[in-house]
Amino acid sequence: MARSYRWITRFLALGCYAFLLMPGFIQVGYSYFLSKQIRRGIVYGDLPRNRLDLYLPKNMDGPRPVIAFITGGAWIIGYKAWGSLLGQQLTEKGIIVACIDYRNFPQGTISDMVTDALQGISFVCNHITEYGGDPNRIYVMGQSAGAHVAACALMEQAIKESAEGESTSWSLLQIKAYFGLSGGYNLLNLVDHFHNRGLYRSIFLGIMEGEQSLRRFSPELMAQDPNVRTAVSRLPPFVLFHGTADYSIPSDASKTFAQTLQRLGVKAESILYEGKTHTDLFLQDPMRGGTDDMLEDLVNYIYADNPKALAKIAEAPPRRRMVPEFMLKLAHSVSPF
Repeated sequence: MARSYRWITRFLALGCYAFLLMPGFIQVGYSYFLSKQIRRGIVYGDLPRNRLDLYLPKNMDGPRPVIAFITGGAWIIGYKAWGSLLGQQLTEKGIIVACIDYRNFPQGTISDMVTDALQGISFVCNHITEYGGDPNRIYVMGQSAGAHVAACALMEQAIKESAEGESTSWSLLQIKAYFGLSGGYNLLNLVDHFHNRGLYRSIFLGIMEGEQSLRRFSPELMAQDPNVRTAVSRLPPFVLFHGTADYSIPSDASKTFAQTLQRLGVKAESILYEGKTHTDLFLQDPMRGGTDDMLEDLVNYIYADNPKALAKIAEAPPRRRMVPEFMLKLAHSVSPF
């Protein structure tokens, strides 16, 4: 009875949340289907979900930096279009974004998701020059469950590259940095938390291929395994963004992972945003228009060695508001995430 009540209240909260942000969703959806800057459904593999959407800047005067983005969705409802708002934002800053789709549960389990992510990143590394991307400025990014999948993918790639005789279609040397947004990286610490939040243990363990696989798919724990110490040294810099009021995945998940990587000699940092929830950084703040702290930190990192580009971005007019402030505040208060 208690479970049923919890699901009903969260479903109602989700409906209210979606209604409040609907003006923004409509505008994003309009651009997603009609913009000539978005190339939808590019095939990167043989399976039905092996597709990606490519967001291209209007100004393509020279090779542009690229973000290969893995969307969130609790490993169950992820979809490439979920990254459309971020993609549209970043193209305005001259950055190409590839939103990579992947199999969800029960269509696939975590190893399938990681395989798809690796294949999508490989496609970006090997083909982005055909779309005006700079092969020397490729970044990987994930949000929520997508941040976990992407981190697992990079860890698996590092292990492959450190194995003698293992051939790969791309190299971690091509990845300038990894950006994790509101991700979880130690599943042993999160399984009970997810259960209490409504992602029940039986379902979660099904997604993660059983309790015995939780360590294997916990990048924070895998990084500490002495057997993969050489592999860890191959990882690119990790920059982990998280809101301190995130109750879907606590911000300590990013903080402790960054500290673990630092101890192991990997360049890593966590950037925490006071009072921000799981969805504030990804939806409400971008829909607010004007200054977006997380986006600015992301762009400043990418253009750190290009002050001319940063100056040009600073001169651009602020992004317009998509949703009235009172609706954003209400959405913040009723968000079930």
